[in-house]
Amino acid sequence: MSKHVLVISTSLRSRSNSHLLAQQFVRGAQEAGHQVELVSLQGKELHFCNGCMACLEAHRCVIEDDANAIVEKMGAADVICFATPVYYYEMAGQMKTLLDRANSLYDSDYAFRDIYLLTASAEEEDSASDGPVHGLNGWIACFERARLAGVVRGGGANAPGEMGQDKLDAAYQMGKNV
Repeated sequence: MSKHVLVISTSLRSRSNSHLLAQQFVRGAQEAGHQVELVSLQGKELHFCNGCMACLEAHRCVIEDDANAIVEKMGAADVICFATPVYYYEMAGQMKTLLDRANSLYDSDYAFRDIYLLTASAEEEDSASDGPVHGLNGWIACFERARLAGVVRGGGANAPGEMGQDKLDAAYQMGKNV
């Protein structure tokens, strides 16, 4: 059965390693017959959540920027895959900002069930991605019907284009198995 898959690449760096992982996930999911959309945060305007909670009444954020359109896509997707660089053992700030801005989905009839995470870190140890995994699990915990379905920890990649082929293959396979 074909699923609507949304892949969100959160790196702002050109040719980033996390974006390379995202592209491989996309390729795998497309080859598996899914409808896939790749959204990059590069060039997007995302403001911080101001904590007003008006989104729960309005069912969208009252801040007018690019986040609302992305959050709308998130709510409609069956599957969401986030790709993030690891900064100081945590997800990129722009990914956290997007998760915060997705608060309007909390009491909505969201479609997503499976959430995937792709990380790229300079450190080779898998533990370098524990922070992003923990942070994303905290967001997922607010959505009873959702689960973290898979993670690719792409360590040992610093300069653009340095992601190891084994990690690119793992992202492809994970996308193919959605």
